[in-house]
Amino acid sequence: TPATVASRAFQRELAFRAIGVDVEAQACGGVVDAIEEGDEILAEALVRSHVDALKRKMPKPQAAILGCTHYPLLEGTFQAALGPDVKVFSQADLVAESLADYLTRHPDMKGAGKESLFLTTGDPASVSDRATQFLRRKITFQSA
Repeated sequence: TPATVASRAFQRELAFRAIGVDVEAQACGGVVDAIEEGDEILAEALVRSHVDALKRKMPKPQAAILGCTHYPLLEGTFQAALGPDVKVFSQADLVAESLADYLTRHPDMKGAGKESLFLTTGDPASVSDRATQFLRRKITFQSA
């Protein structure tokens, strides 16, 4: 997202963990809004446009990190636009794997799993409606 790119969070982490790797960040403005508004055609067109912009800066990327919680919903579109030779990493998968690893090493941190809490920095009612529509089960968000 534009905010993620502006924060340079991925660039800092990758510079620390993957010395010598060239990193090019590409903000994908409008994609989140299109997803949240349910406009799949616009979202897919925006993804293709943003990937084209990335490829002008880095013609042969080897890997891409989808750095937004919304982007896995369009992972196939990103993969198609990037091409079959580009490895796509989903933030959702990376976070889930990291959490699973952490909980394996710290079993005392596992909860009973009886209750879920969903937080958003957006409008809770709107996000709840979209999540319920997408997941086809009632999801209620609260303000973060």
